[in-house]
Amino acid sequence: MYTKTATVKNETGLHARPASEFIACAKQFKSKLLIKLLSSGEEVNAKSIVMLLSLGAGQGELVQISADGEDETQAVDTLVDLIHSGFGEL
Repeated sequence: MYTKTATVKNETGLHARPASEFIACAKQFKSKLLIKLLSSGEEVNAKSIVMLLSLGAGQGELVQISADGEDETQAVDTLVDLIHSGFGEL
């Protein structure tokens, strides 16, 4: 298992558009992916838009992305970079 933490930079957090971009990216990987909102400890499937939106991750919040599988390192690093990029909204 490989894990990294990222800070949500978008002013509106992980709302519908960035969440759908995140999910599309996550689904490219074979590994099992989880995303955890560190403030609440809630952890969900990172390939489910419904679950991701249910976290309600806002600007400045820390999320932890974990992967387990053959492409775990690439999956986590790619998703962390995507979050840090602000999904093109910054």
